[in-house]
Amino acid sequence: MRSDGPHDQADPAGGRLPTLLSAGLFCALLASYYLIRPLRDELAVQAGVGQLPWTFTATFLTMLAAVPIYGWLLGRWPTRRVLPGVYLFFAASLLAFAAALDAPGLAPLAGPAFFVWASVFNLFVVSVFWSLMADLHDEVTARRHFGRIAAGGSLGAIAGPILALALTRALGNGALLPAAAGLLVVAAGLVVLLRQRAGPARGGREILGGHPLNGLRALGSNRYLAGIGLWLLLYSSLSTLLYFAQTDIVGRAIADRAARTELFATMDLAVNTLTLTGQVLLTGRLMSRVGSGLVLALLPLVSLLGFGALGLWPTLAVIVAVQILRRSTNFALSRPARETLFTVVSPEDRFKAKGAIDTVVYRGGDALSGWLHGALSAIGLGLASISALAIPLAGVWLWLSISLGRAQRRLADTQEAPP
Repeated sequence: MRSDGPHDQADPAGGRLPTLLSAGLFCALLASYYLIRPLRDELAVQAGVGQLPWTFTATFLTMLAAVPIYGWLLGRWPTRRVLPGVYLFFAASLLAFAAALDAPGLAPLAGPAFFVWASVFNLFVVSVFWSLMADLHDEVTARRHFGRIAAGGSLGAIAGPILALALTRALGNGALLPAAAGLLVVAAGLVVLLRQRAGPARGGREILGGHPLNGLRALGSNRYLAGIGLWLLLYSSLSTLLYFAQTDIVGRAIADRAARTELFATMDLAVNTLTLTGQVLLTGRLMSRVGSGLVLALLPLVSLLGFGALGLWPTLAVIVAVQILRRSTNFALSRPARETLFTVVSPEDRFKAKGAIDTVVYRGGDALSGWLHGALSAIGLGLASISALAIPLAGVWLWLSISLGRAQRRLADTQEAPP
């Protein structure tokens, strides 16, 4: 087994400056996303629950088209160019949506399109970030540093809602998108700095090559990657069911659009404050002591209890509490633990297969559960019944978390064994 000390000295990814740069990059990314998240959620409430299956399906189809394009780019240009290019592309898209949402003739179409685009944006920019982190760290340094790096993202996720509240009150919703675009430009610059700091061995990784669809193909041929995909599918499906419940309950409880936007921003602030506290005090210690599997299992456990509470008390207070607790558990503990799973796979899988899992599989779960929710509602099932059906899925998810942790440890031990 490798010792942590010497490895940190040899691996530039384990130093303080790269960790600070990584945390700063994640801070900029999540601040950008949380600037626009309240606007996205308000548009969802405005459209109504009945439109969500269609928007989730549109998002899934967009992801299905985007993943081969991303794979094609990775097969022809070095990652040191592709990764910052992704962030600059999304920055330009934000500015285009800022103009479209303010245009009276375009606003009716731009609203649904923005909801789809914001969902794509969120998954892609974060997936690209964690692909870079998995590429710069091995399993040992990932368990030690990913919690600290994720804490930087939490700082951005706290700053984002605060800035969103201030900008919305002072300038209106139209100020959110240009501010988010500026943060993405900062993120692109930090990616370049990180690659330069990492040196030629890791930071100068050249063209990955391979077929654009290799990421999707790996899900059918690699049992470990398929397990990660199933884990995320269960997470996404149950998250979507909760999102439907949130949209319905908030829409019935609060009529004023500005009040709903402020509630969502306040929830984000609470989630990210709890997340930062957990990342500073718990994440690194837990992953180092009990491993990724048990840390992954905490989110399914919280979800199981949350659906049980909603089935009994489907009120605004309960949905707010469940969402805050579940999302903070995910961001503080389960997300860093899940990202360590990719440190034991090949470089191509870290970017292509991970990209497919984080986008197509994730939004596929959204679309599937969206239509399932519509079908269950059509036959007369309410929130209590749907919550009862979700509980066994959370149990399967719990078992899978522990199994993935064991599989990761076996792969890491294989890699550490002398030739």
